[in-house]
Amino acid sequence: MRHLVSATLGLWIGVSGAALAQTSPVVVELYTSQGCSSCPPADEFMEQLVKSPDVIALSLHVDYWDYIGWRDTFGNPAFTQRQKAYAKAVGSRMIYTPQMIVGGQDRVEGNDPAQVAEAIRRHQAQVSPVRLSVTRDGDRIVIKAEANPPLSKNARIQVIRYTPEATVAIGRGENEGREVTYTNIVTDWRAIADWPGVTPFEMTAEVSGSDPVVVIVQTEGPANVLAAAVVK
Repeated sequence: MRHLVSATLGLWIGVSGAALAQTSPVVVELYTSQGCSSCPPADEFMEQLVKSPDVIALSLHVDYWDYIGWRDTFGNPAFTQRQKAYAKAVGSRMIYTPQMIVGGQDRVEGNDPAQVAEAIRRHQAQVSPVRLSVTRDGDRIVIKAEANPPLSKNARIQVIRYTPEATVAIGRGENEGREVTYTNIVTDWRAIADWPGVTPFEMTAEVSGSDPVVVIVQTEGPANVLAAAVVK
């Protein structure tokens, strides 16, 4: 599996190098669960995906598999609600694990590295009107954003924290007896401001602790990710 994933990643990384200059990494959200037997291959794919400088890959652990007998140690009902909001935005009543959402728009059910790679390519080719700058000074970050031309609908400024890596020995449920390594595990996802995208945006936010910080500018829905940046 790892060799296939590496080959797929090599293909799209090569293509991205020949594309237009990319001003913002592509955000890939993986909705996963320690209690889901179909998820470990997608979790393994994430181990490779996080290595790309053109991608911000984030693992969001949902809680709706907990009833099977193993409570996900990273599970958060807020991430379940975010996944449901994505489904509602496109008129769907179904959510899946694993599921990857690329750039806030493309939805990939199951573990399909080739389809994810193609979605990343499409987003890399898009030109966003938003330019985002994030700088960190200890427990504070300064966020600056500007849109040219101005946005036609509101955007939401979001701050995300994640743990880079952790390995979990799963004691019960569908993955009983397995030891799985998870990467870029989201621990907090907060909307800190709504921005009309007409005048420039600037804000200072508190970010305690040493975990990396991601800032995402995303249209309401949730929908298209207009810009993203990570600071460590």
